[in-house]
Order: sequence, then C-alpha cells, then structure tokens
Amino acid sequence: IFTKLKNILMRKLKLVQLGNFSASFFFFFILINGCSGTKPTSIGQFINCPDKPNCISSKSSTSLHVSPPVKYQGTASKAKKDLLKVIKSMPRAKISENNTNFLHVEFTSKIFRFVDDVEFYFDLPKVIHFRSASRIGHSDMGVNRDRMEEIKRLFIQVSKENK
Repeated sequence: IFTKLKNILMRKLKLVQLGNFSASFFFFFILINGCSGTKPTSIGQFINCPDKPNCISSKSSTSLHVSPPVKYQGTASKAKKDLLKVIKSMPRAKISENNTNFLHVEFTSKIFRFVDDVEFYFDLPKVIHFRSASRIGHSDMGVNRDRMEEIKRLFIQVSKENK
C-alpha cells in the first residue's frame, strides 16, 4: 500500500513540476517577445522627450534629457558615411530608415529584446542632432545616454581616421 501511495504522489509531483515549467516557459516567452513595443509613429519628427528618464535628445529643453549635438567637419555625406560605419559596428543595431539627411536606427537589448529608437538628423551648421528613446518602460538605467556618448566617441575616432 505504501508503494502504491508513493507512486501516486510521485506522478502528481511530476505533473506539478511539468505544470510549473510550462507556466514559467509561457511567461518567459511572453516577456521576451512582448518587450519590443511598437514602432512610434513620430519617427522623423524629433518630438520632445516624454517626462521619463529613458530618452535623450540634442534638441531637448530639459537638463534631464539634453546632450549636445554631434559636430562634424567636411561634408554631410562624409559625416553620414562615418556615422553609418559606427552604427554598423555596433551589436544589435538595425538601420530602418536611411534618407538624405535622416537616419533611424533600432537598437535591441541582448537579453530582454527591448528596442530603443535612435534618430539622427544632419543639420546646419555641420551638426548631427539626435534623439534616442526606449519604446517601453520608465527608466533605462542610462542606456540611451551611454550609447549616444559611445556613438559620439566612435564617430570622432572614425572621422579622424577617414580624413
């Protein structure tokens, strides 16, 4: 009788474990695939950053969101070529729009697949304005600001190498 009871309990335990695993997998799958958000309809309009710390822009009027634009020497086409070289060297960067004086790049985080939209606008006098924002969430732990500082640093380096 104890063996029979033990076998029944073991089968129930396996079913519970399988159920827990299935539920965990389901929620993980939803989390991974549901974190990208939808592409904003405002791409290309350089709207102000929302009242959240997950956005940075060279055109922002608030100290929380502002960072100086990227300055360049030479022609806008050379600057764009250098910027594209930098972007293409970065992991998980996808160029989704490439017009004469505008670039839209989607950066996807490695683990949770969060998507950040980065816009570049080539303006006069020889500056590249940018806006980098997370699609979802409140804080980005400084990821957008750090990425833009890295892009600026690499852009200066590539521009000097390609004179």
